[in-house]
Amino acid sequence: MDWSRYRFVSIWDVSAPPAVVYGVLERAEEYPRWWPQIREVATVDDATGTMRIRSFLPYDLVMTVRESRRDPAAGVLEVTLGGDLDGWARWTVTAHGTGTRATYEQEVEVRRTMMRLLAVPGRAVFRANHALMMRAGRRGLVARLEGV
Repeated sequence: MDWSRYRFVSIWDVSAPPAVVYGVLERAEEYPRWWPQIREVATVDDATGTMRIRSFLPYDLVMTVRESRRDPAAGVLEVTLGGDLDGWARWTVTAHGTGTRATYEQEVEVRRTMMRLLAVPGRAVFRANHALMMRAGRRGLVARLEGV
């Protein structure tokens, strides 16, 4: 097993319509306004940007994010990641009951040296850190949707 590889899946059920949820999720440059752990997003060009995140643990992760798929009809937003994390991330937004299910999937390999050195003893802590970030993101999205 490569202890520096991670696969995450998070499911967020929210009461807003899928088109509204997709509209918020496709504007990554606005994530820092509602997702506390996403500290900074900078646009490089129409399909590329940089993102700096920091959750509970006292370090920032910096990534280049490049759009690889934007399909409103299918409800899919997918990006490739490079930098401290190398891999991909995808949102899939679908109708669910009277609201929306936003499924976040991510497969990455950690490139940051310190995290690679601590891969085995720190794995559970890194996964918990990610879970805390995703929980806060869901709360932020719900609050953002209430304001839309």
